[in-house]
Amino acid sequence: MEQKIIAAVQAAIKQLYGAEVPSSQIALQNTRPEFEGHLTVVTFPFLRISKTGPEQTGQAIGEYLKENLSDIVTGFNVIKGFLNLIISDSCWIKALKEVQDVQEVQDVQGAPLVMIEFSSPNTNKPLHLGHVRNNLLGESLSRIVKACGNKVVKTNIVNDRGIHICKSMLAWQKWGNGETPESSGKKGDHLIGDYYVLFDKKNKEQEKDLKEGEETPLMKEAREMLVKWEQGDTEIRSLWEKMNNWVYAGFDETYKTLGVSFDKIYYESQTYLTGKDLVLKGLDEGLFYRRDDGSVWADLTKDGLDEKLLLRSDGTSVYMTQDIGTANLRYQDYPIDKMIYVVGNEQNYHFQVLSILLDRLGFKWGKDLVHFSYGMVELPNGKMKSREGTVVDADDLVETMIENAYNVSKELSKNADIPDDEAHEIARKVGLGALKYFILKVDARKNMLFNPEESIDFNGNTGPFIQYTYARIQSILRKAESADDIQLQSTDCPLSAKEISLIQKLQAYRQVVLQAGTEYNPSLIANYCYELTKEFNQFYHDYSILGAETDSLKQFRLCLAKTVADTLCKGMNLLGIEMPERM
Repeated sequence: MEQKIIAAVQAAIKQLYGAEVPSSQIALQNTRPEFEGHLTVVTFPFLRISKTGPEQTGQAIGEYLKENLSDIVTGFNVIKGFLNLIISDSCWIKALKEVQDVQEVQDVQGAPLVMIEFSSPNTNKPLHLGHVRNNLLGESLSRIVKACGNKVVKTNIVNDRGIHICKSMLAWQKWGNGETPESSGKKGDHLIGDYYVLFDKKNKEQEKDLKEGEETPLMKEAREMLVKWEQGDTEIRSLWEKMNNWVYAGFDETYKTLGVSFDKIYYESQTYLTGKDLVLKGLDEGLFYRRDDGSVWADLTKDGLDEKLLLRSDGTSVYMTQDIGTANLRYQDYPIDKMIYVVGNEQNYHFQVLSILLDRLGFKWGKDLVHFSYGMVELPNGKMKSREGTVVDADDLVETMIENAYNVSKELSKNADIPDDEAHEIARKVGLGALKYFILKVDARKNMLFNPEESIDFNGNTGPFIQYTYARIQSILRKAESADDIQLQSTDCPLSAKEISLIQKLQAYRQVVLQAGTEYNPSLIANYCYELTKEFNQFYHDYSILGAETDSLKQFRLCLAKTVADTLCKGMNLLGIEMPERM
């Protein structure tokens, strides 16, 4: 329809003014709600051709369209430079059919390969609220980028080496008495996290007897353990492997609960030496330089930055070196066209530097790597800390959300007629949906306050509100006698303004997905789903679907409702949110 209107405007200008106008100069947009009409043509770009005012130009083009495109344009009005077109009801019904027929984008032969790194946990503690935001953003972004026609590889880099894991290992050695996840009944990541907290507690006790700046005997032991690990000590490596495996089993449970998965997991212990070799190669090629103390640096002053340490004087690597090594291994494994790192905004400078260094080292995607930077997430009672054991644990948070969803549904009598096992499954979808939606509806670049109670509200801009509307539509479709065969039977139904507005909203879905993929912004999808839900509820409040005046209108409204439900399901799936069939 839009293309036909644009072509007719081109023909009108040629006939009226004898000029050719490229389609790119014809701006067609939805008419503003305060004006009569559905689609608006902006006439200002044509004034130098028409040599008349905006009203006269709009009037002339409007009359041409009404006469020559009468099956689409049934009327028009002109307000200053805006030609507002009234589109026939039959066109909107055809437009709904087109929306129904749109297929999801499949992998295109030769599509760019986009690698998205997210999660990046440490193996000394369970995942926390900050990780939840990271994982949900990474998973959603991966789905959106794939929906835009790209090949996507989801990857994770696990920080499995260093002083942090040695602290947990040492505490377990000293005070663990052979405790295991099985003997304690704890998830492996929680068990290791407990020993990390215990190390900190014992270390603070020793600090009381020392002068400021002095290292505790416990910390010295942890550093000695790290040296032994780097030297390949068999006993230390065996303990490290055992404890890390406990953690990975715990992580896998949390990832599964969150609906997050990875195509490839890298481990820092396998990448840091590769990075060191690349830095030394860059040193030989004159890309970096060595200082008198033996340390290796990159001079980035010509790029407007400072100098960056790449290898310490004792030859050990830093985080930047490890990231270079990981990038190299990934490039060997996959023909990457674009690399996206989902990492908090405290690492903005790090990724500026990494981009320059990878470009210098010859990685074709280095210069254009994307740091998907996001802000802090907090609870109403303050920030998260891990060393003191006051971290907002991801597993506890999810469990609380599901429990809250079950209890709220019970209070509102929404699950009164549902068997208890099904009610718990619905609560899982609603609790997780509430958590995911509340986090993803916020622009990722902003810091945010996560309020668990507010997120489970069945009204307002929440996941449960959208899920409840979806479930309501499914209930309507089940009640319809023709539920299994809902098809548009006629294009000759009188439509209300609300029905046309809903169709216009449905038409916008694909463009919103493409915009979210281009801007790396899942919140656009979330807020689109909310706006669509609001529009449907306004329509449903004013018009009966099953009690429509005629059979053809009933079929149309059933089709409209089904298309809204299908679109909500697709959109929420891009956020990683499951939709319950009833609530």
